[in-house]
Amino acid sequence: MQSYARRAALRAPAFTRSLATATEKPVLMKEFKIYRWNPDTPEEKPTLQSYKIDLNQTGPMILDALIKIKNEIDPTLTFRRSCREGICGSCAMNIDGQNTLACLCRIDRAPQKDSKIYPLPHMFIVKDLVPDLTQFYKQYKSIQPTTTRHQRGAPPVARGPQKLDGSTSDPLRVLLDVVPVVLVEPGRVPRPAALMQAYRWIADSRDTHGQERKEKMQNDMSMYRCHTIFNCSRTCPKGLNPAAAIANIKLELAANA
Repeated sequence: MQSYARRAALRAPAFTRSLATATEKPVLMKEFKIYRWNPDTPEEKPTLQSYKIDLNQTGPMILDALIKIKNEIDPTLTFRRSCREGICGSCAMNIDGQNTLACLCRIDRAPQKDSKIYPLPHMFIVKDLVPDLTQFYKQYKSIQPTTTRHQRGAPPVARGPQKLDGSTSDPLRVLLDVVPVVLVEPGRVPRPAALMQAYRWIADSRDTHGQERKEKMQNDMSMYRCHTIFNCSRTCPKGLNPAAAIANIKLELAANA
């Protein structure tokens, strides 16, 4: 009995090796060309740096490839990421010519076709794939994104379900703020994300400052700059509709005229 157990133990490693060999996937190398720019060396022009990785050794999303490159090939590569569920918008970037989220964008597994990854357009760049979000947060702050009531301790008012249907009350999306929807003057023209959130507070029946909010929109540097070409609505991976929110603001202003 002991000799049989000893012979089985000697055969086990060989069997394990043969099983591992049978289940190994062939190497599938793919090239990623990634935008690189370092503010510490401003005299150097931005470049596209190439990296090759085995797709069978990484996850299915572009963000998985970026993490693998940073962890195993080039730790100097810089990009933002957070929730990995398409909620926060931190990993928004331009992938193969389309503004999208790296955590939701699947890798094209055709090895003969490289993938080009750039930072978001129409924004200043901090480093590599990281855009400067200063104006984004300034514009969001400008719409006063909090419920405001004239009297302290006033009883809560039920939210109007016919207006707040969830299409505007989702978390902020940096991605919505970078599509070429409006011809912007940096720092002056609110972008789709801020305008969508502005309507969210205008439509909230618990807020008593709706008229003041509408008056702030009565200028030619806000939603009237929107060309209504729906790039923002098509780009959003969660189905938000900032174009409809902007149109609703215009209707609200027209009703008060």
